[in-house]
Amino acid sequence: MTARLIRNQKRLAEQARDIQSQVQTIAIVKNDAYNFGLKDTFDAFYHGGIRAFATTNLKEAKRLRSYDQNVLVLLLDPSTAFDELRQHDITLSVPSFEFYSTYRDELEGLSVQLVFRNDLNRLGFTSSKDMLTVLEDDQLDVNGIWTHFAYADDFETDRHTNEVANWRAMLKDLNDHLSNLTYIHAQNSASFLRDGLHEGHTHIRGGVILYGTRPYYQGLDEAIARQTVEVTANVIEITDVPAGQNAGYSAAFTADKPTRLAVCDIGYGNGLILSRRDFPVLINDQSYPIRVMMMSHLLVEIDESVSVGDKVVLYNDQLRFDWFTEHGAGSFSQQMAAFNKETFVEEFIPY
Repeated sequence: MTARLIRNQKRLAEQARDIQSQVQTIAIVKNDAYNFGLKDTFDAFYHGGIRAFATTNLKEAKRLRSYDQNVLVLLLDPSTAFDELRQHDITLSVPSFEFYSTYRDELEGLSVQLVFRNDLNRLGFTSSKDMLTVLEDDQLDVNGIWTHFAYADDFETDRHTNEVANWRAMLKDLNDHLSNLTYIHAQNSASFLRDGLHEGHTHIRGGVILYGTRPYYQGLDEAIARQTVEVTANVIEITDVPAGQNAGYSAAFTADKPTRLAVCDIGYGNGLILSRRDFPVLINDQSYPIRVMMMSHLLVEIDESVSVGDKVVLYNDQLRFDWFTEHGAGSFSQQMAAFNKETFVEEFIPY
């Protein structure tokens, strides 16, 4: 018996179609499309009508270009591999005025987009004056500008209000050039669901919502995002632990009463993040607590109704990524990106 990872490409395509039908979308497919699989995800999103894709990795950008010669491929992180960018028609994000000044000549013949740093303080220009200098450079092909809203899922502070105000002030300063740009984008999934498409913007950058998870929990019905991944394991043994005895390495669990434990064939070596042990699994539609997480096994406290061979559910439509995120297990990207796909039997539901 082996743990199973079920990837639902059909739902992935449906998610893409639903979002793209509402707004022009640049799909974020970094880190092997959040570990769903770059080619399978590209195919699903393309089938759903999306024609613009972004990643942080040049190798992935080149793969995206090999899938289609006409879509936008945006490299979000800076790169100095100018010949490769030119050869594969990859749009480069220019991360600062210093980068522009240093590599001005090499940027000719490339399509580029300018990044505004904003309150994330990661990459980007910090002044409209510098951005205007680049936009007024007739020898460069600037097809877009963007920023990132890092606080769109934060409803407890004014951070999102501030980052939006910063961006709007920047757009006001650049107003005379905006009509020449094909791509003006700032909004992630959370921002779009909060506000709709901002005035003057052409696209959103869709991330988690495309993969079937809500970017925030309160106020959003789960039907807005259908989970695209299921993870299951198996009960491979049952062990009875007397009161006062231990189970797991370094006596990780001590039984305070006679306890029945199911040994399940999955653990952190399969890519379960450690916080997942703080939340239950489903066996025969009943909820049971994890008592020990090991590299290849879970020990789950059970009752007499559980038998060897029963299926153990870690993620599905009832145990959703966004529920775990809401309850402190970690973000969708942390949970999804951690899976070690080589350790699973994979099942695939095509669109």
